Amino acid sequence: MKDKMKGKVASEEEGEVEDEYGEDKKKRRALTHSGRKGSGGAGPAKPFCQVEVCTADMTDAKPYHRRHKVCEFHAKAPVVSVAGLRQRFCQQCSRFHEISEFDEAKRSCRRRLIGHNERRRKSSYETNGEGSI
Repeated sequence: MKDKMKGKVASEEEGEVEDEYGEDKKKRRALTHSGRKGSGGAGPAKPFCQVEVCTADMTDAKPYHRRHKVCEFHAKAPVVSVAGLRQRFCQQCSRFHEISEFDEAKRSCRRRLIGHNERRRKSSYETNGEGSI
């Protein structure tokens, strides 16, 4: 079955797209959490945690956890496996980073902590009047 959409002809069976010049181009679909190809917009996807072996149902999770695709347990875990790497969730970036980017048991990556400490030092320096003559 072929549909005409804005100068393109889509072939559903083959998963290919013909542009207006008749050239075939492969149409890619994003992989879902289960590794299967998605239906391409058949409705809202069930929220899931990015951690490889996590089976947490995030349907009733807090909006923050659904938005960042991490369950509450793994957001606080010291080490998790994401994309085959040992990582930790950064509270400042709201992303997973490799363990080497964190100091000891901290939950914020070194880069964000440096920026935070610089801003803190700058504001205390100005409020204490140490910058005035």
